[in-house]
Amino acid sequence: MPITHRLEALSSTGWTGFGLAHDDLAAARSTLGFPALRKLIDDAGFRHVEVELLSGWWDESLVHHWRPQFDLLLDAAETLGARFIKVGTSIGTPLNDIDFLVEPLRRLTAEAAMRGTRIALEPMPFSMVGSVPAAAELMRKVDMPECGLVVDYWHVFRAGTTFGELSRSLEAQQIFGVELNDADAEIRGSLFEDTRYNRRLCGQGDQDVTGFIRTMKAIGFDGPWGVEILSKEHRKLPVKEALRQAHATALACFPADPAPSL
Repeated sequence: MPITHRLEALSSTGWTGFGLAHDDLAAARSTLGFPALRKLIDDAGFRHVEVELLSGWWDESLVHHWRPQFDLLLDAAETLGARFIKVGTSIGTPLNDIDFLVEPLRRLTAEAAMRGTRIALEPMPFSMVGSVPAAAELMRKVDMPECGLVVDYWHVFRAGTTFGELSRSLEAQQIFGVELNDADAEIRGSLFEDTRYNRRLCGQGDQDVTGFIRTMKAIGFDGPWGVEILSKEHRKLPVKEALRQAHATALACFPADPAPSL
């Protein structure tokens, strides 16, 4: 679906922001261009934009692969006003020693800061940085205010991290973004297959989405809140219906507070 149609669908279903992956951004740059895309974003009234996903950034032998991607993400973040550039690490078994990521993260962060944006690492239980507590400790070692975390609830519970562990390990200033979703109690297939194909709408699985929201708010996060539903069933829905369902079910999980920004 063309980016113009997606923006209209998002705007008409109540969303105040959205994220764009590298391939979307490459297509947008080669067709409308980033300045024209920024005008569409502003005209539609969107307040939050995220761009993703960079991997390989710690490995200088792969610089020919990740550097052009990072350049595109930097251009997009600067022109579109993205809050941060999301980065990840290689799929595999989580590592016990991740200190080798400190200096590469500092280099990425310094360059992002010069372009008016930040770097946000997303820990995943099937990647080198496998849990939020491990990632929070990594952020303390990086020690740069422009480097923080995206906390995805699916990755929290599938890593076995408790709300208490989140509260003890995370600091409010480390949290750049939060992504909401739900899932069944049991993993279907591999962790990667489960996260890609079997996520559930918020409140329709077996996880405590409202408890997670309360925990993140108690730590000090005040939004905006993202919703990331990766599901074979959800992908079959018409786009606007999928967006309406994701928006309504996420809102229903919030405590009785002023409406959050989604």
